[in-house]
Amino acid sequence: MLENHHKDAPDWPNWEPELHATLMFVHQGSRVLLIEKLTGIGKGKINGPGGKIDPGETPEQCVIRECQEELHITCLDPVKRGELWFAMSDLPDIHCHVYTATKFEGTPTATVEANPLWCEIAEIPFDQMWEDDSYWLNEALKGESFDAKFLFSEEKIQWHDVAFGASSIARWRGWKV
Repeated sequence: MLENHHKDAPDWPNWEPELHATLMFVHQGSRVLLIEKLTGIGKGKINGPGGKIDPGETPEQCVIRECQEELHITCLDPVKRGELWFAMSDLPDIHCHVYTATKFEGTPTATVEANPLWCEIAEIPFDQMWEDDSYWLNEALKGESFDAKFLFSEEKIQWHDVAFGASSIARWRGWKV
């Protein structure tokens, strides 16, 4: 953690994101299934499949649907690992629910939205991903819960606050920790 407050950070307890979204990281053994994002926010970056939560949809329903749309797979055992809070200078502010899974049906298939990419967890291409991923992804793949807030300016982190374990789950629910 850099510091508890930054002069440009939002009033997090009262912050309202413009977008609510999800991310999924399917992993099996020493490998993780990533995508090359071909459309939308983050186009050209490596990430996990995911996207915007539709009205009336739960985050878990969304992440399953997005994997079906982007990769033609259905995740069978999604587990929520964390929440990301992004205050962005040049993109909409985003609240993102992060999931992992180890089982799925179907074959990861390229679509107009994404190209599938299996890689070794030890070789995750963080230099081609959003900068924040290096702060929490390895821990999430190990089964750790997390909560992370990031202040971005032009795709660079200006400030962050990351928590792991039981205290992070309390933060998801808005409890004081």
